[in-house]
This record gives sequence, C-alpha cells and structure tokens, in this order.
Amino acid sequence: MSTFLYKIGKAAYGKPWAFIASWILILGIVVAMIGVNGLNVSSDMKLEGTESQKVLDKLVQELPEAAGGQASVVFAAAEGERLDTPERLAEITKAINKVYGLEYVINPAELAAAAAQGQGVQAATQTEGAQSGEATQGGEDTRASVALAPAEMPPYMPLMIDGVPVPGVLIATDGSVALFQFQFTVMQTSLPKGVTDSVVEAVKEVEKDPGIAVLPSDSLNVVDIPVGTNEIYGLVIAAIVLIVTLGSIVAAGLPLVVALFGVAIGVGGAFAISSFVTMSSITPVLALMIGLAVGIDYALFIVNRQRRLILDEGLSAREAAARAVGTAGSAVFFAGLTVIIALCGLLVIEISFLSLMALVASVTVFLNVLIALTLLPALLGLMGERICSRKAREKTPSKPTNKHGVADRYVKGVVKYRWLVILGVIAILGFAAIPATEMKMGMPNGSTANLDTPQRQSYDAISKGFGEGFNGPLLIVAEPKDPTGTISPKMLGGLVQDIQQVQDVSVVSPLGLNQEGNIAILSLIPKTGPTDTATRDLVQDLRAADSSIAETYGVTLGVTGFTAINIDMSSKLAEVFPIYIVIIVILSLIILLLVFRSILVPIKATVGFLLSILATFGISTAVFQWGWLSDLFGFDTGGPIMSFMPIMATGILYGLAMDYQVFLVSSMREAHVHGHRGVKSVIHGYGQASRVVVAAAIIMVSVFAGFIFTHDIMIKQIGFALAIGILIDAFLVRMALVPAVMALFGDKAWALPKWLDRILPNLDVEGDKLIAQLNAQDAAVSKQVH
Repeated sequence: MSTFLYKIGKAAYGKPWAFIASWILILGIVVAMIGVNGLNVSSDMKLEGTESQKVLDKLVQELPEAAGGQASVVFAAAEGERLDTPERLAEITKAINKVYGLEYVINPAELAAAAAQGQGVQAATQTEGAQSGEATQGGEDTRASVALAPAEMPPYMPLMIDGVPVPGVLIATDGSVALFQFQFTVMQTSLPKGVTDSVVEAVKEVEKDPGIAVLPSDSLNVVDIPVGTNEIYGLVIAAIVLIVTLGSIVAAGLPLVVALFGVAIGVGGAFAISSFVTMSSITPVLALMIGLAVGIDYALFIVNRQRRLILDEGLSAREAAARAVGTAGSAVFFAGLTVIIALCGLLVIEISFLSLMALVASVTVFLNVLIALTLLPALLGLMGERICSRKAREKTPSKPTNKHGVADRYVKGVVKYRWLVILGVIAILGFAAIPATEMKMGMPNGSTANLDTPQRQSYDAISKGFGEGFNGPLLIVAEPKDPTGTISPKMLGGLVQDIQQVQDVSVVSPLGLNQEGNIAILSLIPKTGPTDTATRDLVQDLRAADSSIAETYGVTLGVTGFTAINIDMSSKLAEVFPIYIVIIVILSLIILLLVFRSILVPIKATVGFLLSILATFGISTAVFQWGWLSDLFGFDTGGPIMSFMPIMATGILYGLAMDYQVFLVSSMREAHVHGHRGVKSVIHGYGQASRVVVAAAIIMVSVFAGFIFTHDIMIKQIGFALAIGILIDAFLVRMALVPAVMALFGDKAWALPKWLDRILPNLDVEGDKLIAQLNAQDAAVSKQVH
C-alpha cells in the first residue's frame, strides 16, 4: 500500500495541473447537477418495519384520501384579551375560509358531499387523517366525540359562528386561544413549492390585529438546512492551530483548502441527488461536520510529515511529499477506511434515513481521503520548496531530536505514574458516565424548543387552552381480525366509548369507515404529552393483541401519528443499539489486529473507546436532558436525547477515535520496530506524534463545537456529543490512558502468536517496507556513483 501511495504522490507532485484539473472538473459536474436538479430536503423520517409505519403505509394504500399531510395553526390572544369578539372571530373565519379555498387543501364541505354520495371515507366527521412520517397536530372536532359527564367537560368547544360550527376549529372556553386543524390532499413532502407559504400568508393576515398572535405548526414551516455563521468560528480556530503547528500561513492554508474542496464535492453531491431520494435536513449537515473535521486532519498529517522529512532529513520537497503520502498517507487511508466502515455499520439497522446519513457521510470521508492522497500532493507540487521557509530551515537543528519540551516531560510523567494515571482516567470517565443511566431518548418537539420560538409558544398555548395531549394526538386504525369481517357504525360507536374509558385517554373521535367497512379510523388525544412515559404506555396498551377491547370487538388496533412514530423510533434504536456496539467492538478488534499486529493493543483501544463513549453519553445527558450549562449552549429547556444521536455518535466517534489510535500508536510501534525497547518506545513514539495529534484533536473539537451554537437542537446535540467525545477520547484516553497502559506492558504489548503472525497480512501502515526499498535504491545509486 505504501509503495503504491508513494507512486501516486510522486506523480501528483510532478504533474499537479492534471490532478487539479480533474478534481475541478468533478466539482463542476456536481455544481451543474445541483443547478439542474435543485435542492430538496425534508423532515420526513420513515421507519420501515415499525408498527406506526405499517399503519401509515396501509392507509396510503387503502385510504389515500385519509393519508394526506396535516397541519395546524394556533390563534392566541394577548394577555388579558379574548378571541371570541365578533370582529376577531370574523377575521379568523375569513382566514380559515381562504385556507380551505387553496388548492391541495381539503375542504370539509366538499369531503362531506363526497361522503354523502358514497365516495371515499364514510361518515367522516372531520378532515383528519394520517401522514407518512409527518407530524400530526392535535385537536379534534368535539361534535364527533363521545359524550362526557359535566364534571369531565373539557376546557374547549367547537368554534361557533351564528350557531354553525366552523370545521376543524376549537376554541378554549376562556377565549384565549383557538386551534385550527386542516388536511392536505397529499403528504407535505409531495406538496408543490409555495403551497405552505400560501397557507401561512392567509392566516397571518389575522395579525393585522395587534392583539392576536398567529403560530403555524412546524409542518407549515419551510425545511431549511440548519447551518449558520457559527460554524465559521470553528474554522477560524482550526486555522490558528494549523498556523501554530505548521509554522507557516502558506502550509496552514493547504489543509483548509483540501477540506473545503472535499466537503464541496461530498455535500454538493448529496444535494445533487436530493431530488431523487428523501433526504433529511440533518444529512448534509452531518456530512459537512465530519468532512471538514477529517479533511483538515488528514491533510495536516501529510503536510506535517512532509515538512518533517524536509527539515529533519534534508529531503527535497518533491521526495518528501511522495514519502509523506506513502507513509502518513497509509495511516490516513486506514484511518479513513475505519471511519467509513464504522459509518456503514449503521446500514445493518435498516432504517432508511439513518442509512442515507451514513452513506452520505461515508462518501464525504472517502472523498476527503482521495483528495488528501491526490489533490494535496498536487498542490504541494505547485508550492515546491516554498512549503518550508528559509527561516524554518535555519531554525532546524542539524541533528534531529525527539525532545519536545512539554510533551516530553508530560509523557515521562505519565509513564512514571502509570498506575495513578490509569486509575484516575477510569475514575473520571466512570463518574462522567453516571448520568447516562437516566438517559431518555425521544425526538425534539415544541416542549423543548426555546421559549422565544413560535414552536414553543404554540406548544404552550395548546397545552394551556386544550391540554398537553393535543400536542401529540394519535391516529387509531381498527381492522377486524376475521378477514371477511366488517365494522358497523354501531360497533364503531361502542369501540369509541370503550377506548374513551382507557386510562390516560382524553378524547376519542371517530373519523370514519372505508367503503368496504373493514377499516375504521379514530383520532385519540392523550391526557399526557408526546414524550411522557404514560403516553408511551398508552400506545403499547392499545396495540396489545390480547387487550380487552381487541378481544371484545374482535379487532386489531394500529396506532400511528408523529407521537407513535417517535415512540417506535426510540424503541427500535434502543433495541438495536447493543447489537451495533457488539459490531463496533468486533470491528475494532479485527481492524486494529491487522494494523498493529498485536493482541493487547486492539483490546486496550476498544476498552478505551467504550469508556469515552459512555462518558460522552453521560455528559450529553446532563447538559441536554438535565439542562446543565444550558445558557452557555443556547437553549433554555431540557428534554430527551435525540433518538438516533447515541447510535450515530457511537459510529462516528469510533471511527475518529481510531484515527488518533492509528497515528499515535503506529508511531510507538515504529519506534519499537526501529530498536527502542520498553517504555523508551512509548516515550519516543509519543514525542514524534503528540504535537500533530494534539493539533488534530483541537481542530476536530473546534469544528464540531461550531455546530453546537446552531438553532437546530438536533444538530446542537450531535455537535456537542462529537466535540465532547473527541475531547475525552483524544486527551484522556489516547494521550493519557494509552501511553500509561503501553508503558505498563512494555514490549509485551506487541506480542503476537507465531501462527497468527504467519496468516495475518502485513499492511505496512508505518511504511517500513517503502523506506527500506527507497534506502536500498539510494544505496545502489550511491554505489554506482562511487
């Protein structure tokens, strides 16, 4: 591998414009594809195989008219005022009628007429249905609800104009808030551009009255890419670290250029295909985050190696660049491969949106590896000998030394007090992991949004006026267990009344039957919020095949809706997470066994990673669930940890942690191979690699930290988990625990059974074979000259 990469590096250095032009052409193709296809991201997250998704898919197939996307609008009066004055009700009704008159919005009057003629859903009392993977907003027309005892009457009623109820609108009895719900003819992801804008424009006209606030639901907001200017700060810090590490503005600029080029093609390529696949808004941001971090780091390792070969060994820039690509480039290749394999391991979970995230991020990492091995040496070829200034050459001592000041004293202290360091790191990480025992997973909703956001204001207004359960309604689909059976209207009425008596149920409304009479649709409002444990238990109880309701009526009850989807997502991810951890552990042991040809090193690295990932989850739980330091990180309400954050962070952090493992421990192995024994190999290897590994870790933490301050809570959580995870793994595990353990075992760390040594391929990550081959060639040339 190292010999092959050496040849590539030499070719790219010698003919830089051929390689540069090729990459520019690829970037041009990506830009052209974006121009033709446009950008198309959504909030849709389908969960194939889950109970909620099966119900949604069945509705789309059997009752497409009941499977359109839903949305809601909250009208809130100013403090101390009411909405139910004649003037305000007239304005609200006018806006609602405008919405019902828009194309792609179902008009309840038209639906009722169709039902009367025997078309579509029978006895539909409301324009509500389900939507595939989209949020369903709460609130039902109480004309369709079962009768409640006077003591149980809810604090809301249908909005009445001249004695006639306005379809789809509820108003709180105190007149402070009204909830307008409606349905589209298709799912939101299938709506033409401008439809939701027209809806928002229509309802916003009510805000001409300064005493009314209009709060559209999330499903009416345009899905944007949650990236702002805060990410630039991370790049600025990365640039400063590069300048300090490489000692040259010119040299420092190369890793930045290479990384930006890589993410431009990787993320741009994702956007180019976004019109053909359903891509969540997080997918390109995750690729951007990882691509920037690894792109800068990989280029840094190669540029730093080239400069050291020039300054320490007196090689020409051309030869140094080729050797840097052959040696450091081999480590970059295997480090990148590790990240890619870890990300692709997410495919075994079989969740489409996670698989797409993993694939896009993997392709971006792969592109950054290719660019580091081809475009970077080409750019170095344009730089020539200017990569090292005259001042840098003059400052370099004539005899290389492995004394690195602070780093040398630090590693000697770690080696001397190895037991204290090992026990101290384990204690610190174990303590940090404690909050993870109380980690709750879910998806962000209005209850966890910042207080000054429309999402939070809408959530609070609905909770106050109608009850918290209206923020997370459930859609019930009842089907006879007997394939030939039907559900009569009388049976449907009894079913509604019995479900109404279930614990934690607030309101049940029948939405209708299909023409065959074998599918009944009901809407259910829980008493508790979308992320409450009681709501999760309610969903499970309703689905139970042996429940008293299911057995009494001979039906199966399917439960779906945004709340049910989130419950299923959390359950499925919690179920597969241990499996993924096992995959990661096995993967780690195999890859590190091949790279380091050692039994102990893979075990040590894997245990260290498990400690760091548990500590990461613990700290993330304390911050985002308990609300510690919330003001510092720009949010004011704690909530559940995003369902797919733990499994996604595990895959990414594993790959990145192994980067530092490869670069640091390969340097120790190189020292061991070259004659340094015992703790001397640890000290020498650490001295050679510590400066660049520390710089790379600071850069990666800075890049990830820049995403913490975005407005999107999902990106905020991922950015924080990756930043704190790299901080822990690089500085506590790799830079402290690893040298301490390596010093504890000494030369035994590299022990390998002879039978295993014979069958394992020699990957030559350190480039020893390449160096030996080049030295032999130099010796032969020297002999011919003399």
